[in-house]
Amino acid sequence: MNIAILPGDGIGPEIVAQAVRVLDALDLSFNTETALVGGAAYEAHGHPLPDATLKLAQDADAVLFGAVGDWKFDTLERSLRPEQAILGLRKHLQLFANFRPAICYPQLTHASSLKPELIGGLDILIVRELTGDIYFGQPRGRRESPDGAFKGHPEAFDTMRYSRPEIERIAHVAFQAARKRSSRVTSVDKANVLETFQFWRDVVTEVHADYPDVELDHMYVDNAAMQLVKAPKKFDVIVTGNMFGDILSDEAAMLTGSIGMLPSASLNSASRGLYEPSHGSAPDIAGKNLANPLATILSLAMMLRFSLNHAEAAMRVEAAVLKVLESGLRTADIWSEGTQRVGTQEMGSAVVAALIAA
Repeated sequence: MNIAILPGDGIGPEIVAQAVRVLDALDLSFNTETALVGGAAYEAHGHPLPDATLKLAQDADAVLFGAVGDWKFDTLERSLRPEQAILGLRKHLQLFANFRPAICYPQLTHASSLKPELIGGLDILIVRELTGDIYFGQPRGRRESPDGAFKGHPEAFDTMRYSRPEIERIAHVAFQAARKRSSRVTSVDKANVLETFQFWRDVVTEVHADYPDVELDHMYVDNAAMQLVKAPKKFDVIVTGNMFGDILSDEAAMLTGSIGMLPSASLNSASRGLYEPSHGSAPDIAGKNLANPLATILSLAMMLRFSLNHAEAAMRVEAAVLKVLESGLRTADIWSEGTQRVGTQEMGSAVVAALIAA
């Protein structure tokens, strides 16, 4: 099977390098090929997603992705900015379902800003629709306002859109995922204000009829954001649209103590996927051996499980991460008194050592 390695920008190359070391330690028969993406690709080829990189990703069984973005590219026109690479990959690979688990490991309960009794044992899954909504909706652009209180003045506009098939397929994914967990789905919308999300609520309710064994409730996004802080363990599976999912998954990430611990998987209908940490490129700490590679390593475990049919290897990787956390090793983002601070490379080495010793 073929894996495309796309390290990207900022801390991307550092954290992906550690995940590749873990993959190599598993001694499985995979073909890997590395390519530039994001700002690094723009500097080398004049585009954040060159044709060769896109073809490599399209031909691969899975993509291991680091992160893209750097402040020095902020003055480029939007179509050439590094972030367009990940949007392009999601579109061209038809990666419509994004899985973002938020798990609070017992060893890191103290790292959360919430009380231990609120966060201990947290295990929720956010299922985010990834190829629709306001991020991709047309028309969009800038113009002279044709009406309203500020008619004639410059304005910008985007379009929020969802079709029935888009909502149906992500709802099926969420309900099927819930069946493997605690059989509870919370659909998050803004149906009281947005016609798009009244339609979302109606369609999700219709799909739920196929899953009578799964409990469904609906929640407005502002209330969901509050409940994630007030009582996060009341959730099991959260399903929502692209924009709301983007925001809520980052909020959920911080419940666990650090976004540096959260992996993600973006899948298409054939279970081919792109796997990346939930955090960004963090150019301010790039090259300083400070970044936490565990989210990328755990993304590798998701890749092994969902796209490469190596569930046992995925469990070995996850067990190695737990063993390292139990040993007290911590990168700066999860460090606390009584634990040992290590860098990116040292954390990767520790996971590899735990994997080999198991």
